Amino acid sequence: MNHEAVNAGGGPDTVVEGVVAPGWGPVADAFSANFAERNEVGAACCVYQAGRPVVDIWAGLADRATRRPWARNTLQLVFSTTKGITAICAHLLVQRGDLDLDAPIAAVWPEFSTHGKGAITLRTVMAHRAGLAAIDGDLTLADVVAREPVVAAIAAQAPNWEPGTAQGYHVRSYGFIVGEVVRRVTGRTIGRFFADEIARPLGLDCWIGLPEAEESRLAPIVPPPAAVLEGIAAFYPADALAGRAMQGPSGLFSYGDMWNTRDLHAAELPSSNGITDARSVARLYAATVGPLGDGPGAGARLLDAATVADATREQSDETDVITGFPMRIATGFMLAPTIGPVGPTAFGHSGAGGSLGFADPDAEIGFGYVMNRLEFGTVDSRAHLLAAAAYRCLG
Repeated sequence: MNHEAVNAGGGPDTVVEGVVAPGWGPVADAFSANFAERNEVGAACCVYQAGRPVVDIWAGLADRATRRPWARNTLQLVFSTTKGITAICAHLLVQRGDLDLDAPIAAVWPEFSTHGKGAITLRTVMAHRAGLAAIDGDLTLADVVAREPVVAAIAAQAPNWEPGTAQGYHVRSYGFIVGEVVRRVTGRTIGRFFADEIARPLGLDCWIGLPEAEESRLAPIVPPPAAVLEGIAAFYPADALAGRAMQGPSGLFSYGDMWNTRDLHAAELPSSNGITDARSVARLYAATVGPLGDGPGAGARLLDAATVADATREQSDETDVITGFPMRIATGFMLAPTIGPVGPTAFGHSGAGGSLGFADPDAEIGFGYVMNRLEFGTVDSRAHLLAAAAYRCLG
């Protein structure tokens, strides 16, 4: 496929670099407009269609403090876009016959069964209906980074509400629970499983637990102003269930500079700290809906059609008791319209501050967008405008 080089200014000091296939220019235009009109600092966007990249672009500053430019190999922390990556790991194990989403979690993790949790299934957790959104226990940040104390706290606690009766976003517990089930089934942490079974075979620059050797490529997040962080904390009070989930465990988390630390990059937080580039997000999702046409893993499809159909069946569609907003959820994935202006069969996950990854089986699209400036408190249209532009290019 022939590609056109992009060198379009997104503002007086911004140059968009990369390649765009003929007919896909509207995505580059929307990307450029994000810099010119929406205060983008550094970002990348990639679109795969029918197994091959048709858009692969980046621009801006990876590090605003040092003026380091965003490069082709810049990496970015993507917050809850990680949940989609974690879900893909679980569904691959289901496809292989190693995991049953509808069996009690306690069948592979007996300690989990306390306080009436014995019947909770992994599908219930991945649909955010397990009643375990807030993690109990007095935990330190070192405990969270170590993982095992959090897993033990979840196993020991009672549900926040009767499992199955309400949808409540499992902000961080989702990843710890799915990750522990994967570890019990495979003998490997989910970060190790993902690296061995998915990232390396598909040639992805993507980690749950970033190796120190890759740290220099990372773009630090640009947190929102202090007033915005204070507004988020006020909207989700620390002593309320929603605040305990959003800021937990133990009120340790906000969306500030804490995420620019090596400890949080190296840890395995399968809900929250995936580190990757847009190219890898798009390539990963493309591999779930069709064979890749180039590079490592070419000719193979990661998830078969039956697995995708089961993974993307709606599980919940209601006002979420944690976020306070309507959310339409499948098994580990967001669906339209929660995920944005996408096709009716699309599935994926967004991340705090604006990142997005999704696939569309009908359109044969894999999409990835990552950025360093976090946007909260207003409608963040950056990813949605890029997704809408991609669909316009399909004709």
